[in-house]
Amino acid sequence: MEKKIERVTLLHRVLKASRYGKTLDELEQELAVSRATVYRDLEFLRDVLGAPLQSDEQRRFSYARGEHAPFELPGLWLNAEELYALVLTRQIVEGNAERAEHDDSLLGASLAAAQSRVEKLLGEKAVNLKRLHVLRHNHRKVNERTFRLVATATLERKQLRFGYRARSTDEATMRTVHPQRLVHYRDNWYLDAFDETREALRSFALDRMSELQLLEKATRDLSEAELDAVLTQGYGIFSGAARNSATIVFSAHAARWAAEERWHIDQVGKFLRDGRFELKVPYSNGRELLMDVLRYGPDAEITAPIALREQMRSLLTLTSENYGLGSIS
Repeated sequence: MEKKIERVTLLHRVLKASRYGKTLDELEQELAVSRATVYRDLEFLRDVLGAPLQSDEQRRFSYARGEHAPFELPGLWLNAEELYALVLTRQIVEGNAERAEHDDSLLGASLAAAQSRVEKLLGEKAVNLKRLHVLRHNHRKVNERTFRLVATATLERKQLRFGYRARSTDEATMRTVHPQRLVHYRDNWYLDAFDETREALRSFALDRMSELQLLEKATRDLSEAELDAVLTQGYGIFSGAARNSATIVFSAHAARWAAEERWHIDQVGKFLRDGRFELKVPYSNGRELLMDVLRYGPDAEITAPIALREQMRSLLTLTSENYGLGSIS
């Protein structure tokens, strides 16, 4: 693949620099390849990359020079592994790799077109794309129009107004925000934005938005440092500076898995002498952290702080009562 990229890049430069075009003999000499390879590379330029290739009666090949800007190669060249990653990314965005091909929406059509282009670049290996699969987990469906308007507002730096029903309180409010970042987190989409009403940064779940309006007012842009200080220091999707640090001890059985997981960018972990694993994690709101610890069941124990440990005890007590096991002593 790399050799082909080099050849096509050289072929493009030769054709771009030629005022009257090049014959097949001339292209063979300049590229130092066979005639069959020249034909294949010319077809690749025309059919896959969309080059405005033309030839005259003397079989001189050149680029058509019309009203449009001179043809240029795509700015991004990918190897096979990177192309596979691109396809995998598309599956994450769309949710189903095959759905886009039958989707009449703007986003679906764009993704389907990109997918077709990627498959041409992959050639005969495209059949193996079916072996790449993304399993969805706790995915909440986002309205197509909602996603498009939020993405447009974020990329074009425009303010956005929408109705929002908070999941925690079910309270409905109208928000006018300055979009900062569109975030894909744990299989769901969120908008990091400056909320004019709250005069603070907030994260909004796209599936809780309604009545969206794209405003013509420009956004107030915040620096990456400002965004990270508020939105990424806390644990998970919950914003706010990390005011606390949790200590979690995993059993020797679960230690290998826990040690290889990334819970937080500033986490600190170490193996204990008895084979257990101790993890220290910053957090602002303990709700999501508690859910993650619960995944490990009896193989994880919160040892500090006491307040978070007591929250876990309360959760386990309520859970045990649901199953008729009584309270935890």
